[in-house]
Amino acid sequence: MGILTVLKGLPLAYNKDMQEDKEGVFDACDTAKMCLGVMAGMLPGMKANTDRMLRAAAEGFINATDLADYLVMKGLPFRSAYKISGALVKKCIREGKTLETLSLEEYKQTSALVEEDVYTHIDLSTCVSKRVSAGGTSVQSVEKQIAAVRGTLEATP
Repeated sequence: MGILTVLKGLPLAYNKDMQEDKEGVFDACDTAKMCLGVMAGMLPGMKANTDRMLRAAAEGFINATDLADYLVMKGLPFRSAYKISGALVKKCIREGKTLETLSLEEYKQTSALVEEDVYTHIDLSTCVSKRVSAGGTSVQSVEKQIAAVRGTLEATP
């Protein structure tokens, strides 16, 4: 934001005389180095609480888009599917539920297109594995990202 503010406040044609822009860049680099140092010390002793991570992912409704995609696959226009998905998320928040814990009857109250296979489509592991694009969450995508970072690290003196 600091760099943006400096650039925004410049009069026309003064962009060649930048003196205040470097401070923000150097500060950001110093902060990133410090954070990496902390992470490097933390990671070897870290133990992931996978059960809590899975609950947090479900409570975050990261599969709401997958529910909308499911309804689109069944023939519903995306605009309508998005509204239904949003309404179900609101219902879940209000009732302290997740999309996975809604009954089939609750789904059918919002759309007759929903069938038992909805649970497969909104399963968090399915949602993760479907993201195969660059930077995606599928196992293949993550392995590619790890390999790319390792290659960069190995090439760095």
